[in-house]
Amino acid sequence: MFRMTGVTKLAPAILSLLIFSSSPVLVHAASGPAGIGVIKLVELPQQGQETYARIHQGGPFSYQKDGVVFGNRERILPAQRRGYYLEYTVKTPGASNRGARRIVCGGQPTTPEACYYTADHYASFRKIVN
Repeated sequence: MFRMTGVTKLAPAILSLLIFSSSPVLVHAASGPAGIGVIKLVELPQQGQETYARIHQGGPFSYQKDGVVFGNRERILPAQRRGYYLEYTVKTPGASNRGARRIVCGGQPTTPEACYYTADHYASFRKIVN
């Protein structure tokens, strides 16, 4: 006999939300490459838009760890050679530390091929598009 787990019981409700929701996040998430969601640059929080602009200007950056190699250990982003991805902090208002928000870019530092936003410290990513 098959027993439904808590996750399986939620599947119809989640599917219903995906099909009938008008949320832009869900719509964009469905259209991302390789299962990665998409977010428009103008949809980033203001601090994210500022960080994105600084990346393309070569700085200045607020945190010592900005511009360090992102190892992609979670293997959510497309596989690339070590050193391809660099990470940058997106300030979180009220946070006493770097917070969980980051932009990770791949390619050349001021002319990246692709940048990704995470609001949950690398648990998920959305590709930034203009």
